[in-house]
Amino acid sequence: MIRKKSRKNLKTRQYEKRGLFIETWSRLRTNPGAVFGLIVLTIIILMMLYAIFFVSYKDIIKFSTSRYQPPSAEHIFGTDEMGRDVFKRVMFGARYSLAVAFGAVMFGTIIGASLGAIATYYGGAMEELVMRASDVLSSIPPLLLGMVIVSILGNSLINLMIAVGISVIPVSIRMTRAAVISVKGQEFIESAHAVGMSNIRIVFTQILPNSLSPIIVMLTMRMAIAIIDASSLSFLGFGIQPPTPEWGAMVSTGRIYIRTSPYLAIIPGLFIMITTFACALLGDGLRDALDPKLKK
Repeated sequence: MIRKKSRKNLKTRQYEKRGLFIETWSRLRTNPGAVFGLIVLTIIILMMLYAIFFVSYKDIIKFSTSRYQPPSAEHIFGTDEMGRDVFKRVMFGARYSLAVAFGAVMFGTIIGASLGAIATYYGGAMEELVMRASDVLSSIPPLLLGMVIVSILGNSLINLMIAVGISVIPVSIRMTRAAVISVKGQEFIESAHAVGMSNIRIVFTQILPNSLSPIIVMLTMRMAIAIIDASSLSFLGFGIQPPTPEWGAMVSTGRIYIRTSPYLAIIPGLFIMITTFACALLGDGLRDALDPKLKK
């Protein structure tokens, strides 16, 4: 009995010593969907890194006489209307699609989380103003808003990030508001007041760090939507412009040859679908892993 109790106490102490990251990872790896999504995203990121370091920009825009070749051993995804290797262009295009999505989500999350935390902490007229502005912004369709912003600012990678990221702001504000409401009444906030911390310092050093779990989940799941939005804008001509490869732009160019060379549109479209699906699976897994109700 003593040995059993000591083993049980040892396991309990080991569990208590685990940090948030280890505890989250231990739950995440038991979710097959989340693990699959993580593996797929890792493969796509490795492909992107390979293209960055081993594929030059000249290789993906230079013309060749090997045009409209279907997928083969020499060209895994075939060649396009100018004889360019589609596999290299898809790998190289991942840097734009993922960079726009990640940059847009970070941009919208930082602004939205800051506004949501400050407005909720102070409350009153400030909270009402921020929430009503968020409602107005969220009522505008993201694609329409992105088209207007890109038309005003011009076509560039940074402007595309801003255009997609603005649609993330209202979602981030609402998510942060819900998290801050559950945190700001706790004892450690009163302790921070007691030691003389300023309100802004309390917001950014005490409240936001303790509200990160739902924000991280939201960030991961919004990545999928941001990839679709960025690809849609490029498809419509408001994003990355040819000959620079970007998945949405490649689908737009390939749709012209959908009857003769369907792989030109199908392959980049599949990469958009697979990447967004992987982000959604990983987001669901993180939500379950970080759910406080599941903690022992």
